[in-house]
Amino acid sequence: MKTNRRYFTLFSASLFIFLCYYFGPADNRPSGRAAGARWRPVPVPTQPYTSGEEDGSEDHNKRVSRSVTSQDESAVSAGKHCRMDSCFDLSPCERNGFKVYIYPPSKEEKISETYQNILSAIEESRFYTPDPRKACVFVLGLDTLDRDRLSRQYVVDMKTKVWSHPLWNGGKNHLIFNFFSGTWPDYSEVLDFDIGFAMLAKASMGTEKFRPKFDISLPLISKDHPKAGGERGHMKHNSFPPLRKYLLVFKGKRYLTGIGSDTRNSLYHINNSEDIVLLTTCKHGKDWQKYKDARCDEDNAEYEKYDFRDLLFNSTFCLVPRGRRLGSFRFLEALQAACVPVMMSNGWELPFSEIIDWNTAVVSTDERLLLQVPSIVRSIQLDQIMSLKQQTQFLWEAYFSSLNKIVMTTLEIIQDRVLYHTSRSYHMWNSLPGGLFALPQYSPHLSEFPFYYDRLGAQPFHKFTAIILVVSPLVTQSQPVMKLIVAVARSQYCAQVIILWNCEKRLPAKHQWPATPVPFTVIEGKSKVISGRFLPYYIIPTDAVLSLDEDIVLSTAEVDFAFSVWQFFPDRIVGYPARNHFWDGNKERWGYTSKWTNDYSMVLTGAAIYHKYYHYLYNSYLPTSLKDMVDKMSNCEDILMNFLVSSVSKLPPIKVTQKKQYKENMMGENSNSKSRWADPDHFSQRQTCMKTFANWFGTMPLIHSRVRLDPVLFKDQVSILRKKYRDIEKQ
Repeated sequence: MKTNRRYFTLFSASLFIFLCYYFGPADNRPSGRAAGARWRPVPVPTQPYTSGEEDGSEDHNKRVSRSVTSQDESAVSAGKHCRMDSCFDLSPCERNGFKVYIYPPSKEEKISETYQNILSAIEESRFYTPDPRKACVFVLGLDTLDRDRLSRQYVVDMKTKVWSHPLWNGGKNHLIFNFFSGTWPDYSEVLDFDIGFAMLAKASMGTEKFRPKFDISLPLISKDHPKAGGERGHMKHNSFPPLRKYLLVFKGKRYLTGIGSDTRNSLYHINNSEDIVLLTTCKHGKDWQKYKDARCDEDNAEYEKYDFRDLLFNSTFCLVPRGRRLGSFRFLEALQAACVPVMMSNGWELPFSEIIDWNTAVVSTDERLLLQVPSIVRSIQLDQIMSLKQQTQFLWEAYFSSLNKIVMTTLEIIQDRVLYHTSRSYHMWNSLPGGLFALPQYSPHLSEFPFYYDRLGAQPFHKFTAIILVVSPLVTQSQPVMKLIVAVARSQYCAQVIILWNCEKRLPAKHQWPATPVPFTVIEGKSKVISGRFLPYYIIPTDAVLSLDEDIVLSTAEVDFAFSVWQFFPDRIVGYPARNHFWDGNKERWGYTSKWTNDYSMVLTGAAIYHKYYHYLYNSYLPTSLKDMVDKMSNCEDILMNFLVSSVSKLPPIKVTQKKQYKENMMGENSNSKSRWADPDHFSQRQTCMKTFANWFGTMPLIHSRVRLDPVLFKDQVSILRKKYRDIEKQ
C-alpha cells in the first residue's frame, strides 16, 4: 500500500511539473520547436548603429555581448529554417537601395588572398557603401572561407568575434562566404560557428542543409582562379558533329577510405581505355601506402600515361564525381573546356541553382547507377550535345570565369530577392548576355533590350535620336556643327535632335540655331564632363541613338545608310570613325592607334549609332572611378563605351564607309582643327585609358574585325536611278 502511495505521489508531482512547464506563464515555455507546434522565427531586437566614439564606454560592447549570448540558441535554432521573409529585414533596403557594407578587417587576423579579392570585388562594385547606416547587406571582415581546422587560414574563436559585434544583430542581413568546412575524416558541411540568421554563400552545399531562396550555392574554385576577366571558354568553333576523340574522361584522386571513396573506387568498372578513359591514383596524402589495395600500382601506372589537359580538351563528356566534399574542381574545369559535365554527386546543390537551368548544360546521374553511365551518354543525340556544349561556354563566361563574376552574381541574386518587383526573369539569367548585363531596372520587357530582338522576333523603333556634343562656342552660321544639324535633321529616320552644350561660353539664344523639321532641344551640360554625352536613357524617346561630335562631316544619305545598317545589328555600335588596339610587347601593355589599317576594333562615338540601353548600362554598371577618370581628362569616353558594348555582345563593332574626299577630316585626330583631339597629350591619355580599362574588366573585350559595309555598288556603271543612296554619289 505504501508503495502505491509513493508511485501516486511521484506521478502527481511529475504531472504538476509538466503542466506548469507547458501551460504556465509564457516566460517558462520552451523557446525551441515543441512537438506539434508551428515554427515561428524568433525575433532579434535590432541594434542601432553607433560608433565607439558615440557610445563613449566599453560597457556598450559588454551589454551587446550579454544580449547576444541570451539570444544565441534561439537565433541558431530559427536560422535553420530561414527564408527571406522571416530572417531578412527589408526596411533598410527599401530606404537606401541595395547597398553592401564590409566590416573593417581586424588587425589581429590575417586574410587570405582569395577572401581579400572577394572584399575588393564588393568595394569596387556599384553596391558598396562605406556607411553601415545605409547598408542593406553586411559582409564580415573576418576570413570565413576555410573552416577546416587543419588549414593555416583557420580563424579561431570565430563565434565570439562575430556575435559580439554591435552590427551583428543575430546575423540578420549578413552574408557569409565559405568554400571549405569541416575536416578529416567527416568533412562536415556545417560551419563550426553559429551563423544565426545570416545568409550563407557556400561551396559544396548539400540539398538537405541548403535553405532555398536564402542560401547561395557557390562553385569550388582554386587559389589561382582569376580575380577579374578570366579566360574565355575553349570552344572556338561550332563544328558539327560535336564529338571529340574521347567520349567520357576523368583523371583524379582515388580515396581508398572514408568519404568519397565509393564512387571513385568503382570507376574502373566502366573504363575501357578507348573512348571511355577514367583514371585514378592512390598517391595522395602522406600515408597512402598504408591503405593501398591490390589495384593501386596498376592504377598509378595507367594514371601517369595520360595528360590531364589533353583528356579534358579532347573529350565530349567529363565525369564529375564527388570527392571528399560534394563539390569538385572538375566542375568548372569541364565547363570552361566545353566538356559536358556528367554529374555524380548525390545531394549536391549545384552552383547558383536558384537562377541557372543546369538541365541545359550538364548531364545528371545517380552515384548508385554508375554502370549505366556509358549507355546514358551514348544515347544523347548530336544536336543535344551541341546545345549542351554551347551552354557550358555561355555559363562559364557569364558567371564563373572570374572571382568578380562569382561575387557579383551572388550579390545580384540577393538584390533580385530584395527588389523582387524588378527582378530578372529566368530567361535573362539563362541566355546571352546573362543576368550581369541584363539589368531589370531598365525595363521589365525583354523586347526593349537590344540583344533579345532576334530571339523574340522584335524590331527596334524605326527612328533615331541624334545627340550632338558641342564644346566650342557658337561664332558663325558656317561652323561645321550648323551644317551637321541640318543634315541630320533632314534624315527620314530622325525623330529628334538634342544638343548637349558642354561649352564654358554662354548658351546661344534659340534663334541662333538652325530651323529643323524635327523637335530640337538644347541641354546645358557641365563643362568638361565629357561622359555627360551618355544622357540618361529616359530622356531619349527612341531605341537608337546617333552620337555625334560637333566637327563631324556627314551627309543626310550617309546618316540614313548608317541607321539602316544598325537595324540589322542593334546590339552593336555602328558608325564611321574606326580605331584599333594592339598588344605592345616591348611595354607589355595594350596600345591604341588611329592609323588606317585593314582591321579595326572600335568605332568611336563621335559618329556612331547604338542602342540607348548602353546609356543606362554606362551610367549604372560601370564604377564611378572609371567615369571620374573620363571626366577628369575630358577624354576616352568613346573607348570606355566600346569596351562596355564589346563585353556585352562578345562581338566587334560595325564600320560603315564614308566619302573618300573628307575621310581625313573624320575626327580631329587626323586634322588640324582646334579641338580637344588636337591636345598633344591626347594619345598619351588614351594609352593610359586602355591600360586602366583593361585592368578593371580583367581582360581585353575588344575584338578585331575587317568587315566594312558600303552602299552597294555606288561607284559602278549602274544607272543612278536604280540606286538607293543616290546622294552619296552625287556629292
